[in-house]
Amino acid sequence: MTESAREPTAVGPDLGVANDVRARRDHHETVLLPVGYSDAERVETLATTAAEVAGMMETTVRVLHVFTEARYADVRDRLNYHEDERPAPDELVGRVAPVRDVVGRLEEPLRAWGTTMDVDARVGDDVAGEIVAAAEAVDAKRVLVGGRNRTPTGKVVFGSTAQHVMLNAPCPVTFVRDA
Repeated sequence: MTESAREPTAVGPDLGVANDVRARRDHHETVLLPVGYSDAERVETLATTAAEVAGMMETTVRVLHVFTEARYADVRDRLNYHEDERPAPDELVGRVAPVRDVVGRLEEPLRAWGTTMDVDARVGDDVAGEIVAAAEAVDAKRVLVGGRNRTPTGKVVFGSTAQHVMLNAPCPVTFVRDA
């Protein structure tokens, strides 16, 4: 499990936010936004929802990507790292198109809300478990998970990352479904 110790990165100027709001934000309250490869079709919805929730809650958005071991190795290999090298997941996360797209779409709305974002990455084959662990590590105030509607049988047969996160997260979870 890899955890980021970086401070949130400001995405724009403070647009007249009152001092008490800035003081609350200094506690780095966080809305966690996990983004995976399957989120490519819902980038706009995820970004819009995250910006609105974080803006209203006056929190930082932490965009999170969890690499499975196989995906991590694939990205590492495509970037011509030696097979013995193990770069930090944060060095590779910029190569994940849905993460790049969400971050790009979040910049302007977060600037308008006067809030911040950062990007974190982890490696682990239990994606849902890594999301829950990240929520616990940053003391998230809310987790936003994307997903699609599935039949009950589909959930049993294929599992559901979103369902596991909703049942195990240490904070409220908002399900952002396909439009």
